Amino acid sequence: MGKRIRQAKLYILATALLLLMEQPVLWDLYRPSATASANASLPAGPFVALTFDDGPKPETTPRLLDGLSRRGVRCTFFVLGVQVEGNEDLLRRMANEGHQIGMHTAHHKALAGLGPADFSAEVDQLRFTLTALLGPEDYMLRPPYGMISHAVEDRAASPLILWSVDPEDWSDHDAARIAAHIVDNAQDGDVILLHDIYDASVDAALEAVDELMAKGYTFVTVEELFALRGVTPENGKVYRRLPPESGT
Repeated sequence: MGKRIRQAKLYILATALLLLMEQPVLWDLYRPSATASANASLPAGPFVALTFDDGPKPETTPRLLDGLSRRGVRCTFFVLGVQVEGNEDLLRRMANEGHQIGMHTAHHKALAGLGPADFSAEVDQLRFTLTALLGPEDYMLRPPYGMISHAVEDRAASPLILWSVDPEDWSDHDAARIAAHIVDNAQDGDVILLHDIYDASVDAALEAVDELMAKGYTFVTVEELFALRGVTPENGKVYRRLPPESGT
């Protein structure tokens, strides 16, 4: 298990315990018995992971980060290699504010069908770039267009993170429609797909966060969702959501 997964587990557990200890009734409710599982003291959720592709973009991503910070929400950014140069400080801000950074290839090329050298140029080079900038982490991979193949699974050297809620925010840039789609379709364990390169998507994301938090949802990073479900992500395996009953 990678360093960030272990840190995510510790962060979630410590936060939950601190909150519960301040609430004697709740603490008694969640206090694990001798035979309870290690996760029995954690709140039940529901939990969702908000994810963003194709950034960072200096015209839109900082406003998104500001809004997430005000709400205490952490998410996952699957970044493009071509967006790294010139936006190094923005990426450092993402990491410093507790967001997870993942890979969306160097140039947004479909990975299925690429030969070993071209695949490496799209994925391994981006992993190297992010490691040099942010340090060694388990950088998860989101294949562009969600296109995968056996070769992609074999070469990924990381978990493959797809999604279970997609409002297709690129199609009309209608913030109200995008937010409504997220709110109407989100369920415990979902991975939500958005793009932080559109103003409308930033507006929709923050509106959806407000509405879902009002319904009791908690937003976590993808790696935190794995930790909450007690699932160790496997390299080359495809994940779309992490419901408590199946973990896939």
